[in-house]
Amino acid sequence: MPSPLALLRRVRPLLVTGLVLFTAFGPGAALASAAPSPSPSPTPGGVSVTLDGGATQPSQTVTIIVLLTVLSLAPALLILTTAFTKVIVVLSLTRNALGTQTIPPNQVLVGLALFLSLFIMAPVLSQMNDQGIQPYMKGDITQSQAIERTVKPLRTFMGEQTRPAELATMVKLSGEEKPATVDDVPLTTLVPAFVLSELKSAFIIGFVIFVPFLVIDVVVSSVLMSMGMMMLPPALISLPFKLLLFVMVDGWGLIVTALVQSYR
Repeated sequence: MPSPLALLRRVRPLLVTGLVLFTAFGPGAALASAAPSPSPSPTPGGVSVTLDGGATQPSQTVTIIVLLTVLSLAPALLILTTAFTKVIVVLSLTRNALGTQTIPPNQVLVGLALFLSLFIMAPVLSQMNDQGIQPYMKGDITQSQAIERTVKPLRTFMGEQTRPAELATMVKLSGEEKPATVDDVPLTTLVPAFVLSELKSAFIIGFVIFVPFLVIDVVVSSVLMSMGMMMLPPALISLPFKLLLFVMVDGWGLIVTALVQSYR
């Protein structure tokens, strides 16, 4: 079993990515870009401390603070700016269509959605790590440069997956002038448009999933009524048929394939 220090080193790039995203999306980003770089302040012993004055490698203490901050603030940003929203909604609708309210459990659905999101976002996360995180951790670039390089691949991904209608709606609600390209759209406008687009796509997929199961429910209800079995719940009879149909057509495989291919 790897030691806690080894685990910390493995997850450090991903956690730092979350902090960079929080810095880019949060209100402190504008203040950080507008505030002038402070001059070195002398300390006892002739040692000077500089804040973002150049491309210097962060100390171990700063890294630990970064990790603690990411653990508390970054998950929401990482979820809303990735494929997680669409995946978890589609999986939840599939469970409701089957009629099994608690099977699979929520923990299984969330875990599957998380790993599918990581699988889908692997190329984007790799670009973010190579272009922004690793150079910053090595001290080759400053914090502002790391934020710009890290957010760029994510912005490209969200721009490609956002529908023009949702993007136009958010731009109109923001009261700003229509941007020339997607790259000119502020992140505070692009992220809600991306989430709305993901929800719309997820509900479209959910509708397609519901149709065959709805047909089975209607057929079973009609048969029971014709036989005069009014007191027998139709869901009790239709559930085995829906499960059999779902297994025969390899339902989970089809759903996962559809989700992954929707981003390719």
